Amino acid sequence: MKRTVAEINQRIKDGDVVVMTAEEVISFVQSEGVERAAKEVDVVTTGTFGAMCSSGAFLNFGHSEPPIRMQKVTLNDVPAYGGIAAVDAYIGATELKLDDHSGYGGAHVIEELISGKAVRLKATSDGTDCYPRKDIDTFVSLNTINQAYLFNPRNVYQNYAAGTNSSDRTLYTYMGKLLSNYGNITYSSAGQLSPLLNDPSLRTIGIGTRIFLGGGVGYVAWEGTQFKTNVETQFGAPMGGARNLATIGDMRGMSPEFVRALSLPGYGVSLALGIGIPIPILDEDVLRATAISDEQLFAPLIDYSVQSRNRKPLKHFSYAELRSGRVELFGKEVRTSSLSSYLKARQIAEALSERIESGEFLLTEPVASLPADRSMGTLEVRSKEEAV
Repeated sequence: MKRTVAEINQRIKDGDVVVMTAEEVISFVQSEGVERAAKEVDVVTTGTFGAMCSSGAFLNFGHSEPPIRMQKVTLNDVPAYGGIAAVDAYIGATELKLDDHSGYGGAHVIEELISGKAVRLKATSDGTDCYPRKDIDTFVSLNTINQAYLFNPRNVYQNYAAGTNSSDRTLYTYMGKLLSNYGNITYSSAGQLSPLLNDPSLRTIGIGTRIFLGGGVGYVAWEGTQFKTNVETQFGAPMGGARNLATIGDMRGMSPEFVRALSLPGYGVSLALGIGIPIPILDEDVLRATAISDEQLFAPLIDYSVQSRNRKPLKHFSYAELRSGRVELFGKEVRTSSLSSYLKARQIAEALSERIESGEFLLTEPVASLPADRSMGTLEVRSKEEAV
């Protein structure tokens, strides 16, 4: 059985497309078999909703009278990077408010803009002959800003390590609050609904793939930072952090339901983002990969009290075990909890299915594939000569 994206798009236009979520297709394949399921299903939709720290927004404010070349820029007192042009700025999700690290940052500014609120823009400049103005203090919103789009260097991790803590004190991390003496385990993945676990070798996902991003439409822009392929696999899926995507999308089509600021006590700020990716069923192998279940997907457990980049996994747990709420670790029953929302992931996959079935959302073929062989380097203290 073979089909093309063009053929699937024609079925979408004709109203004949068959779409299932990655959750629904598991039982369908179990009852009907891969061969029959591949003939019947055209698209499988995926979804995830969780913290994606490596996110941010490019904004163009338009020119003031007289013009200013913004050098130092803040939005609601959160610094934004202005070293790209006169009135362009990039605000990172994890940037914290000046002189106040109580839990407000770039992610909150992004959510407020998407919610239709006004934010305070302050900028200063040395002034030049062509940009004589030296300061401005005003309010902006998506109604006044020219371009406003998320550009996220690292989203949708293919898999991610669960966290625990062997020390005798509580740790506050990007994996949440980790209690002492293996008091709990946290994890962050939608498992069987997670986009890149349903296409583990990225056969259908590449540069230019159209996606559900924050409630609107986005695209895969490039490989994500820290993208790597040289990881251990089981049932065809990686057993730890591997591939990820750089994504881009217009903020004006997004919803605060799927773009939410997070404050993590003792750590900082992050952005919870909803992403869904449609998987075109081009053949039986693509379908087989989407039928993988939480029982077949494993996350490594890392001890965050070991302050090293080379922490070895204590154990691997399936997402079925992690989602059960309790697992056994070193003879002790330990509570588990998720930092990502499976309910939201399901809603995203279902919403994407509805958009495809209605003809609102057509699929795209990648204009280029993402790397098939990539390892990740490390940062070392080097001399100038050693660095080249």
